[in-house]
Amino acid sequence: MNHLDFSGKRTLVRVDFNVPINSDGKVTDNTRIVKAVPTIKAILDGGGSAVLMSHLGRPQSKKNEDGSINKAKFSLSQIVKELSTLLGREVIFSSDCVGHEAIEKSNNLKPGEVLLLENTRFYKEETAGDEEFAARLSKHGDLFVNDAFGTAHRAHASTTTVARFFKSENKSAGLLLSTEIANAKKVLNSPKRPCTAILGGAKVSDKIKLIEKLIDFANYILVGGGMSYTFIKAMGGDIGNSLFEEDYVDLAAELMQKAKDQNVELLIPEDTVTASSFSNDAFEGIVDSIEIPDGQMGLDIGPKAIEHYSSILAKSQTIIWNGPVGVFEMENYSKGTFAIAQAVADATSKGAFSLIGGGDSVSAVNKSGLADKVSFISTGGGALLEFLEGKTLPGIAALK
Repeated sequence: MNHLDFSGKRTLVRVDFNVPINSDGKVTDNTRIVKAVPTIKAILDGGGSAVLMSHLGRPQSKKNEDGSINKAKFSLSQIVKELSTLLGREVIFSSDCVGHEAIEKSNNLKPGEVLLLENTRFYKEETAGDEEFAARLSKHGDLFVNDAFGTAHRAHASTTTVARFFKSENKSAGLLLSTEIANAKKVLNSPKRPCTAILGGAKVSDKIKLIEKLIDFANYILVGGGMSYTFIKAMGGDIGNSLFEEDYVDLAAELMQKAKDQNVELLIPEDTVTASSFSNDAFEGIVDSIEIPDGQMGLDIGPKAIEHYSSILAKSQTIIWNGPVGVFEMENYSKGTFAIAQAVADATSKGAFSLIGGGDSVSAVNKSGLADKVSFISTGGGALLEFLEGKTLPGIAALK
């Protein structure tokens, strides 16, 4: 943002405040808010004011029975207290984005003041990338800064279209977005070797492009989570009642063969922690991953897999982690994910560069208490995946 002069100007900032909020309206994980603070403070320290816009959840797809939007559940007013505390000043809130109240409040902002607009997704025009809606949003700022890496892969009105209404000299990536790009490029362009990727989560289908890309530059790909059982099925193993994607079994086999052909070690957990149902109280035991009995399902990687994966991470110099390797929210199936978090932290302490991305991975690292022991925690899930896949993100392209 070095070329921007904030003094006496309003800066419209797209932030990513899509954070978890409990039933009492309290923020349960403020990571994304904390990471936006440096950009906001830089604007204020530069003599300007900031107008913040963000989405929260998907209110259009979760309407009330009468078709109205559940504004109480999805209102950004719930984070005003948290944001005010982090910024050390009272944040002004507008119950609208583009209406008379919002425009009046932004027009009256004084240097050093911060205005938070209501959830942009209360308007269907937001996700449609509507130009007229974006033009109305642009009235809130003399300058535009996009600091929302988590939504940079969406061609929405507040992330991409709005940038068209600012000259190139009046718009920029924020400090967080710039840092996200720099860290992702460390992995993509010049990873120190060995380079290891840990991939978890439920579905192979969500990670196909990423796996294909990783095979081109990683040395090891460590698979865990629900997606591992699709690979085990492709190997001819018995997976009991474990989650898997039948339509992707053949593709999983092709990916394993492609990795083998390119001397990349794509590893599947040797053993699995099983349960009779998706419940913490349904723990059954530990079995070989290719011999899961009927009536049981795999919910975590076992001790042999933990030891093997940890030994690979110990010698890795670049580590990417996307997706937990088990159902870490349940105590009986959390050992694998937390052991991986510890192994990543240990490798980082010895000089490895570690990049953690994806909501569940971030939650796992935070819950493990090791968040400050890794190199960088990305605020982007889908955005990071698409960036690593080599795609052009529209929210970034719009700033050029």
